Amino acid sequence: MELSKVSQLIKGNIVHESDAAPRLEFAFSSDLMSDVLRFHMEKTILITGLSTVQTLRTAEMSNIECIIFARDKKVTDDMIELAVENNISLITTPLTLFEVSGRLYSNGIKPIF
Repeated sequence: MELSKVSQLIKGNIVHESDAAPRLEFAFSSDLMSDVLRFHMEKTILITGLSTVQTLRTAEMSNIECIIFARDKKVTDDMIELAVENNISLITTPLTLFEVSGRLYSNGIKPIF
């Protein structure tokens, strides 16, 4: 699924679109970065409410290509800078993790596990 379609489905705002934006096929929802680190993910969206630089570092280590920040969490300039360096797209949305997960799943995004 294209990033613009993902954003449209979740009433999102694309904060940064990676130059290498792939077709996204999978999603994983978590606020626990230790759970995220258990998997190596490609073509994957991380859905989280944890808006920190550590979220970007975790995504980098797990090969995640898009992060959706739920519940209107704010993205800092430092986070955007890391996203640019690591080709990670960023989206914010007012929806909850549950709502985002449901909308994406209903439209063909597969769960990681």
